[in-house]
Amino acid sequence: MTPVRYRAAVMEGPGTPVALTEYDAPTLEPGAMLMEPLFAEVCGTDVHLSHGRLAGVPYPIIPGHVSIGRIMEISGSVTDMEGNAFSPGDMVTFLDVHETCGNCYYCLVAKAATRCPSRKVYGITYSSCDGLLGGWSERVYLKPGVKTIRIPEKLSPETFIGGGCGAPTAFHAVQRAGIRMNDAVLVQGSGPVGLSAVAFARISGAGTIIVIGAPADRLTLAKAMGADETISLTATTAEERTRRIRDMTGGRGTDVTIEATGNPAAIPEGMTLTRDQGTYVIVGQYTDCGNVEINPHTMINRKHLDVRGCWGSDYSHFHGAVQAMARHGAGVPWHRLAAWQYPLELAAEALADVEAQRVPKAVIRVAGRP
Repeated sequence: MTPVRYRAAVMEGPGTPVALTEYDAPTLEPGAMLMEPLFAEVCGTDVHLSHGRLAGVPYPIIPGHVSIGRIMEISGSVTDMEGNAFSPGDMVTFLDVHETCGNCYYCLVAKAATRCPSRKVYGITYSSCDGLLGGWSERVYLKPGVKTIRIPEKLSPETFIGGGCGAPTAFHAVQRAGIRMNDAVLVQGSGPVGLSAVAFARISGAGTIIVIGAPADRLTLAKAMGADETISLTATTAEERTRRIRDMTGGRGTDVTIEATGNPAAIPEGMTLTRDQGTYVIVGQYTDCGNVEINPHTMINRKHLDVRGCWGSDYSHFHGAVQAMARHGAGVPWHRLAAWQYPLELAAEALADVEAQRVPKAVIRVAGRP
């Protein structure tokens, strides 16, 4: 009998083309599951991976750290958070972060599993030599202990993958921001994280929401996601942006600012645009893009500014994002971010389009629509 083999799009290393490779079907360990992805996303992190800008990546890898699909096989009994058993055919997603130890200082005391030194991440820190451990593949091997989430019936796969990695990241950032009802909120950046931050800020009761970003089509999406005002980064100067935001906030600046740009130059501007005793959350600096000069006296200390870093997501952020998207997805057009779909064979083209910002987001369409 001919062994079953599955195709996967593999990134051999920084600067190398993404190419299709075939792998043998895995033998499932007890407690493991095999998922057929319906959609997997192409994230800005995948662009960073292609440039070699993340440390410790065990190339070659199968990218795709957030995906959604059907369970095809289960070894033994595997249950969700509520103790309900999964079955073949269930539509699921899973937390890409795996193997946090549960025994270190960060897991037990700091309650910051995103800083656990043992953590591994599907599509990023697993080699393709280890198996089908990334979403750009016809099957994904869900190792024993992977935190799997059943997709609510009213949450469509397109809505979920439209949010993709950016949704739980933005959910975490909005939690860190502590947004209160009627707060004036500025989101710097109109990529997938910034757009989901807009939606979650609106759901959290924010008053005026302002977005600084580019290009124009992303600012149009920002309005659809819940922004009241948008400011083009490329069509304004820093002085013009400052004047407009002061005019909209009684001269004070915003109560909360969320940086989701990935550009260090946004940091001093964002601090300046936030009011005295406001909150500034930095979530966009996922990779080291260099240094930036700030004045600690005028930008932080004298302003009494609360500056909060936000890196990665844990299960609570992933679960919270799924539940919020299921509840509010009919009114928030996350599905529009899933409009740019590519078959697995064109994964390299999808990556290139995200890198060149020709699309707001790219989605790998792996399997046929259920």
